[in-house]
Formats: sequence, structure tokens, C-alpha cells
Amino acid sequence: MDESVAIQESLEEGEICRIAVQGVLVDGESRESRLLGLVESGGQRALHVYTHRRMAIAAEDVWLEQVIPITEEFIVEEVGNPPWHSCITCHGWEGPTGSVALQPGAPCALRSTTLAVVLDSDLQVLGSDVTVRIGPADDCLTVQLPFGSHTRDFLRELRKSPGEEGVGLEDAKQNGKKVEVSQDQNQSQDKSSRRQSKVKPEETAEMVQSSDVMDSKKASLLPELDFKVRDTLITACLKEMEDSYTEIQNFRFFAGTYNVNGQAPKESLEPWLRCDAEPPDIYCVGFQEVDLSKEAFFFYETPREEEWLKAVTESLHPDAKYEKVKHVRLVGIMLLLYVREDLVMNISEVEAETVGTGIMGKMGNKGGVAIRFKFHNTTLCIVNSHLAAHMEEYERRNQDFKDICSRMHFCQSDPKLASLTIAKHDVILWLGDLNYRLEDLDVAKVKQLVEEKAFPELWQYDQLKRQMNANAVFEGFTEGELSFQPTYKYDAGCDDWDSSEKCRIPAWCDRILWKGQNIAQLSYRSHMALKISDHKPVSSVFDIGVKVVDEELYRKAFEEIVRSQDKMENARIPSVTLSKREFHFGDVKYMQLQVERFRICNGEVACQFEFINKPDEEAYSKKWLAAYPSKGFLHPGAEKTVLLEVFVDKSTATHLNSGEEKLEDILVLHLDRGKDYFISVTGNYLPSCFGSPLHTLCHMREPIQDMSAESIQKLTLMPLEISDDATEDEKPMDIPKELWMMVDHLYRNASQQEYLFQQPGLKAEFEEIRDCLDKGIHDTLFGNNHSVAEALLLFLESLPEPVICSRFYSSCLESASNYTLSSQIISKLPRCHKNVFEYLMAFLRELLRKSGKNHLDVHMLGSIFGQLLLRPPPGRPAPDTAEKKKAQQFICQFLLTENNPP
Repeated sequence: MDESVAIQESLEEGEICRIAVQGVLVDGESRESRLLGLVESGGQRALHVYTHRRMAIAAEDVWLEQVIPITEEFIVEEVGNPPWHSCITCHGWEGPTGSVALQPGAPCALRSTTLAVVLDSDLQVLGSDVTVRIGPADDCLTVQLPFGSHTRDFLRELRKSPGEEGVGLEDAKQNGKKVEVSQDQNQSQDKSSRRQSKVKPEETAEMVQSSDVMDSKKASLLPELDFKVRDTLITACLKEMEDSYTEIQNFRFFAGTYNVNGQAPKESLEPWLRCDAEPPDIYCVGFQEVDLSKEAFFFYETPREEEWLKAVTESLHPDAKYEKVKHVRLVGIMLLLYVREDLVMNISEVEAETVGTGIMGKMGNKGGVAIRFKFHNTTLCIVNSHLAAHMEEYERRNQDFKDICSRMHFCQSDPKLASLTIAKHDVILWLGDLNYRLEDLDVAKVKQLVEEKAFPELWQYDQLKRQMNANAVFEGFTEGELSFQPTYKYDAGCDDWDSSEKCRIPAWCDRILWKGQNIAQLSYRSHMALKISDHKPVSSVFDIGVKVVDEELYRKAFEEIVRSQDKMENARIPSVTLSKREFHFGDVKYMQLQVERFRICNGEVACQFEFINKPDEEAYSKKWLAAYPSKGFLHPGAEKTVLLEVFVDKSTATHLNSGEEKLEDILVLHLDRGKDYFISVTGNYLPSCFGSPLHTLCHMREPIQDMSAESIQKLTLMPLEISDDATEDEKPMDIPKELWMMVDHLYRNASQQEYLFQQPGLKAEFEEIRDCLDKGIHDTLFGNNHSVAEALLLFLESLPEPVICSRFYSSCLESASNYTLSSQIISKLPRCHKNVFEYLMAFLRELLRKSGKNHLDVHMLGSIFGQLLLRPPPGRPAPDTAEKKKAQQFICQFLLTENNPP
């Protein structure tokens, strides 16, 4: 819809609105929708800023808020010092993504001011909104304009001025001078005052906030969700009627995945990326193991990122021009999104996120990265993942997939809207090194079947196929037939199978799956020509049907809904019934999710619901409680199931252990224009050694769950300094018994275990280990070595006061290269903390003596334990890369030197 029509109706005779665009006014955390109109009158030009109804159809839908003239002092300067940084005046400039030059008109008689427009460096990032600061330099507005063709048209119109043409980038750099002109301040103030005298309606006129319109000129007609009942109802109705105003058009997508085994791009990627005669419309290119160095693993730094970006860009199909819309990397997992230049304007709402599923559920050696976006009126999510390795770890791979799905959340432009999960998209493409293997066959039989090209028979032994058939993973996804030989494992530089001592069984580790409607797979293949890695790259080409909006049909649907809504607006007060209002969670345990459900049943009036904050509280619930969804919309007579999730982690366990806090909360469910409903949540938390202070555990000679609540509270609240002055009868143990059990288990069973402290364990086994430690039910721990190792790391992470007390944090960093000073700091620790530190260092040194078997090294252990034993004080920013390296260096001193301080 052309918003300039509504603005034009509100103007006085002789004034013309050339073009208008809807944007988001940003003021701190506040985001409010505004219309910006370019208005001309007698050769004078100004920007008019309006508040407005959701759809500005007529003059009564807009209210003038501010008039900003375009003068000869008009300044344009970008922020962030990109390569083409300069102060750009009214002559304008030509940006890298198209002309966005601005030109002043004749002297403006509306108001005397200097207009400063600052284009963020984000303007270079395709798929991102354009942020513009408008107004006097000392009092400017910040407005976010949607990336796309309409914004380009708007900026192009701003560029035009009577008798002048805009200049390109190079001219702008050379002509960055301010131009002085005369202005008529009185006329400006008079006219502005006269305009603002227009009566503004009450709040019931449904003034709206925040609209991040789509980039396509047609698609930009679609309003985004707003947390107003009227607008939400209209949007919901439009969604239901979507088929009536959209048509399906096919676009070609290339999806590719390549585990490059830490290698640099020494060969062209053309055999992989341009293997078809017809160029794709969109490239989705994923890599794994871009960098295997410790710097990449622990500090997320790698020069390989730029190398592979360059290699991909140079290998795209030559018969089309592409723009890189977005890329995202987590350690060695990288995903790139390229779109044909002529289609970029139809891309919007681009977001990227990462989820680490490595050790402790967050390290990025395994996990997933994703990019989501809207293409015309279809939402897509591209996921690139690297799941757990090794033949026997298929359950861990299943868990990694579920963790990525549950933890991957994309923020929406409107902060009032709930985040989006992967599942909340029309189309999902999932690619990567999924690491599923061939089982129940020896290496000779597998190679025989490959030689015979008996791929259908071989596929029956594939773990992913079996797990999907059992609905254990990738439910609802589809994979094409595997008609190419396994892509792992090869000797680097050739096509020979693994000839190392391990002689890995060949497997289809590298896969591409999809989920959604109107998707046709045209090809699914490997590319044997590339030889630098022990994997072969895989690609799949799809024709994907995308919903494209018909402008006229959309207008008719919208107006029909608005007319219908006007008739029923304010008819009745909304009300709902809840299937349950009181919930009790029994035996809640540390890091073990519990879920309850209830239904919201709506009455005869459409309603918007939201869980709201109680007075003087920062969130709608305690940290251990969450509701999904926390807000939503209900049609008349509709029902919504709400999940209540209780999850205690390191942020809440300490106060629950001590009894300072209870599992008790009241949720307030608020209906817009309706009443509030109160939901009671209680629970019984079982105290745990996880989240308990070290000195408390040293005083506990029996399992924590065998102790009375009063005893636990007394020991937990006991000051750390007093614990060192205990009497002989109260003398604590040197180290916590729970810590000793885990370390002793690893010392006896895992000293030669490969990938210790790098490969995650299983959740079920962690829960058994936790229960064993808290209840003392066994003398030995159950679970594999990786699960016990991860439990040890989680235990150290959960300590409310780290092993090296946080007050020594800065001193430790300063002495990271001086072993004498570092040893003196350790000697000042409280007794139990000093004992634990020395015990752990002795254990890690023992592991390093077996490094020929377990492949551990001092820098790896220094990085892992440096971030756990040495943590900044509360309120201090998270450590940057320099601080992480100093923490690593501090720990490494003690791993390289026997504990004989000078």
C-alpha cells in the first residue's frame, strides 16, 4: 500500500508528497512505528514524520509529529568508518548496494535547522534494515528503514533536487563540504505549529507501534504482528486468507555441505558450487571444521573464515551475479547465504544464531548455526550442524539435534513478539556433517557394496535412516535417496579409503534434509573431484515454491477484514477459562526439566493474552520458571496449550539449596481489555551438591539429601572465612567427597581416554551421576567417562564462588606470566579452595603424563579449566579474548610445574 496517499490527503493545497516509507523510530529500548513522507511545496522540500494507524489509508489515519526541512546544510555521514568513510554533504553519495544519494532542494521556508543523516555501516549488509539518524546534529532521530526496493526508491527521491543530479561515491568523497544557505525560521515555526494543532485521537484509536515491513515492494504491504488486539486479529485473519492473495512461484536453491578437516582452500570449489548449467537463485553453503586449531576452539578466532569466504565467492555460478546476504560462524561451523542481485530486494528479516552442543552443552566444537529470513512471503530457516562423532554415539547425535532445535531462538524486530524457533518456519533446510555411521557391517563388506554400487542395500544399515524410521530424530524431515558412495573417510589428496591404523568404516556422514511444502529435490550428490579433506562435499538442488503477494488481491483481503473487524470492535469484554490454576512440581532436581500443561479456552471475543510482571519485579516469573508461549492471540472459541517449565540451573540452585528461596511463584495472565488471572506454582526442590559452596560441601560428611534443611541452610550461609577457623570437632574434609568421587573415577578409568573434557556425555547418565553424589547410594559412579568428565566440569561451573575466589581475579591475570606471584596468590586462598585447586592441578598433570594415549595437551586443559576455576567477580563483563588467554596462561603455569612453590 502506498502510504503517501494518506499523507497527501492531510496536506494543504500546493503541497505534494512525493513518496513515503514506513519505518521504526528507535529511542533507547523503545521502538515505535512512524511514516516518513518527502513533501515538496514551491520548490521547498522537507521530511514529515507521522504517527499512524496500522494501515494508513486516509488522512484520519496519520498525525503529523515533526517537520524536518532539507536545507543546504544537509549533512550525510556514515557511522563505523567503512572503507569508503567520509563526511558526505548535500551532494550525496553512491553506496555499494545502489544509489542512496541525498540532494537538497531550494532554501526551505519551513524551519531553520541543520539536517544530519547518518547511515550506519550496516547499510553494507544486505538483508539488514537501514538505520538512519535524522535531524539536527544535537537532537536527531534514529529511524530504521526496511531494506529493499521501496527504501531504495525513497532514498533515490530524496537524492533528487531541482536542477541538480546526484553524484557517485568518488565525487562524494571529493566534495564533502557543507553549503551555507539562508533560511526563514519564522515561516518554518509557524507552519509547523499550525500542522501540529490537528486534534490527535485518544489511545482507543489504536495507535500502533513497530512495523518492520518486508523488503519486496509488494511484500512490504504486509503488516507485522503488533501487540494490539485489533492488529493481531487482522494479521491472524490475513494469515488464514494467505492463499487468496498469494501465488506460488518456484525458485532454485543450492544447498551444500563440506567438512574441510581444518584445511585451507587450496583447490577451486567450482566442481561443487557450479556443477549445473542453470545458476541457482539462492546459495546455502555450509562448512564444518573450518579451523581445528586450539585458538579457534577456545577463543573463536581464525583467519580461515576469510579464506573460505573468498573461495566460495570466486566459485559461484558465472551466469548470475550474487550478493552475500549473511554469514555466521561458531568455531569451525560456518554457513553462508548468497542471493541473486535481482532478488535481494525480496529478502527481509534476516537473523543468524548459533548453538554449541559440545562439552557442558555450550562448547562450539559441535553444534549448529542457522540463518533465517523471509523471501517474499515465505519464511525459511537454513541450519548447518556438526553432530557428535564416533560410531557408538548415535544417541548423542540425536540429543545434539534436539538441543539445537530447542535452544535455537531468533529474535524478532518487534521486542514484544516471542522469539522464533527453527520449527516456526515454512521451509527448513538442514545440512551438515551429521556424523551418522553405517552399523552392523564390517569395513570389508561396506567396501564391497560400495564397489557394487549397491547403495539402496547399504542405506538400510545407515544409522540416520534407522533413527528417522524409529522417529527418534528429524521427525517430519525428508531426505532424498542416497545414490552416491559414502563421503567419509578418505585419505587426504586422493579418493582412497582411510588407510590409517583405525581404518574407519566408510559412512554417509554428510547429509542434506528438508521440511516444508512445495519442495522438489532436483539432485542429491557428492563431488569426488575435491580432495583436500577426508570428507567429500555434498550438494542438493531444490525447486522451492515461494508465496508471492499479489498487491491488488491483498488490498481486497485487507479491506474486507478491516470492515468486518470495525463491526465487532469493542463489542464485548474478552474472557477465558483456564483448565487448571494451581500447579505443584514434585522432587525438582538440578538441571532436570519438569513440564506441566494447561489450556486457555477463549470465549466469544478474540483476545490477546500475556504473562505480565508483578509490581516491582523485572520479569513475569522467577528465573527457574518459564511459560511457553508467554503471549499470544486467540480467535473466538479457540484454545491454546501453555507449557509451564521448571528448570533449576547454576543461577538459582544456591539460594534453593540454602532455603533462602522456595519453588513458589504466582503468574499473572493478563488479557488485553480484559481481566487478570492468577496461576499458583509451587514445587519441592531436592538440594544438590551442584550449586553448593566448596566450604559447605567440605563440612558435609553425609550426602546432602540425607541432611536436614536446617543443617544445609546453616552450612551454606556460614561465611567462608569462619569455615577456616572451625574447631577440631567441626574440622572439615580437605576437599568435598563429591569432587573426590568424580576425580577418582576419572583417574582410575579415564587417564587414557581420548577426547576427555572435549566430548560431551549423555544427559541421562549425568542425572544418574548427580543422584549418586546427592544421595550417596553407590560407592562408584555409573556412566561413561565422558559423562563423568562433563559432570565434573558442570560441578565446577556451578560453584557460587569459583575455586580461585573472584576477588583474586585481576591479580591472577596480572601475574599470569609469573609463577612465583601466581603461587603466592594460591597460598592466600581459603583452605578448602587451596586444597581443591592443588588437587585438581595434580590430577591434570597426571592426565598430561598419558598424553600419548589421551591426546590431551597443556593448552587445551589450561583453556577449559581456566574459564571454570578463574571467573570474574559478579557484575563484571564476561571475559574477552585477552582475558581468556591470560586465564589459560595462569593455569598452564601450574600444569607445567610440580606443586613446589618457592
